Amino acid sequence: MGKIEWAMWANEQSLAAGLIYATGGIVGVAGQFRGWQFAAFGIAAGVFVCLLEYPRSKRRKGTSVERTGQYCFTVCVKAFGPLTRNYYVRAFLHAALCVPGGFMLATVLGCVCLGIASLIYLSAAIHGEHWEPILPRTEQPKSVGNSIKEPPQNPPPRPPPELRRKKVDKLETAVYDNPMSVTINE
Repeated sequence: MGKIEWAMWANEQSLAAGLIYATGGIVGVAGQFRGWQFAAFGIAAGVFVCLLEYPRSKRRKGTSVERTGQYCFTVCVKAFGPLTRNYYVRAFLHAALCVPGGFMLATVLGCVCLGIASLIYLSAAIHGEHWEPILPRTEQPKSVGNSIKEPPQNPPPRPPPELRRKKVDKLETAVYDNPMSVTINE
């Protein structure tokens, strides 16, 4: 079995947590609940987490699929250097951002989700993972079409070579030869 890439899981978890945190903050501010200032902080923190977590990291093995429109966010995240590449920093940042969300009911779910994402990022950092940007490819992948000279004539399953249909102009001779004799037993 392969190793778990904790950072991929943490990225998805924290992006969802940012959306939940911001949504809870909007509910808290719109309802003018007691302590709505925590909800306003929840909106700002949720939007910040979503902007930070939108670009995916490059995987160690296999293909890395980037999100739509990720490149402009990747440039911004890459500009902050080790502050955004190090998963220890992200773990402690998410843990600090989730604390004020625990003081209001509307933002508690976002707070818990962001705390879980913080723990997953801490696990990723302990396992030695770090954020690497997915950059556009400069070389084109090799075309498979050049290796195929001519498509097969018979669809699968193909009969053995001695039983294959012979191309003949006359219709009567263009049939399979049955190696077994066929007789009607009455």
